[in-house]
Amino acid sequence: MKKTILASLLAFAAFGAVAHAEEKAACGDIPQARWMSQDALKAKVVASGLQVRQIKAEAGCYEVYGIDAKGAKVEALFNPETGEQVGADGGN
Repeated sequence: MKKTILASLLAFAAFGAVAHAEEKAACGDIPQARWMSQDALKAKVVASGLQVRQIKAEAGCYEVYGIDAKGAKVEALFNPETGEQVGADGGN
């Protein structure tokens, strides 16, 4: 039983590390001089149907907190240069 629990915990920890690495790789190391402004990103995100509550820079990406068309909370990652969505964690 203890081995099963330990194996599950190790697998969960490894998955978390891989997910975090993928988020960092999604945006890359774009110099801030090439980042679009938060206002420009907000306009793009609002046009896609998301109500923006907050935008912040996080791990080389823009992280947007908002509400989708169904009223669900959304946390989404965007490439800071292109404004393309590169990840999301809905229903927080």
